[in-house]
Amino acid sequence: MDFIFELPADARGHTGILVFVCRLSKMVRLAAVRKSVTAPQAAQLFVDNVFRNHGLPEAFVSDRDPRFVSHFWQHLFRLLGTRLDMSTADHPQTDGQTERVNRVLRDILRSVCAAEPTKWSTLLPQVEFALNNAVHSSTGFTPFYVNGLRHPRTPLTLPGRG
Repeated sequence: MDFIFELPADARGHTGILVFVCRLSKMVRLAAVRKSVTAPQAAQLFVDNVFRNHGLPEAFVSDRDPRFVSHFWQHLFRLLGTRLDMSTADHPQTDGQTERVNRVLRDILRSVCAAEPTKWSTLLPQVEFALNNAVHSSTGFTPFYVNGLRHPRTPLTLPGRG
């Protein structure tokens, strides 16, 4: 888990993205957030974006952002029977993969939002889909395939009608 901040404010005041990356499948989940996002709000985003689709991971790896080290998160992890492992910045054995996703995500958003920088949050679903449908170098598969043993249907893969 990690945050990307300092994006141009969108129409709803979001200036950041909460990034979740599965260590096994490399599946990415993205949620637009305000700079003032609280620990309870981040926990709800986890439930809405990760838990309901994938269940509870054994462990979370995150940097030392105060939103993740708060008493609330510690209590939540105890209740859920999982643990929070804190990382050091850009340390590949800890949360380096999320840092790499963050760099790629910034590059993608810079490209697709060049003409309208404040529209980045409306494109997050498509960007998330693209990241999850790209072959990952460490697995040789797309996160969609690793996660569900299938590739998603896209307009290019739909059977012809006529």
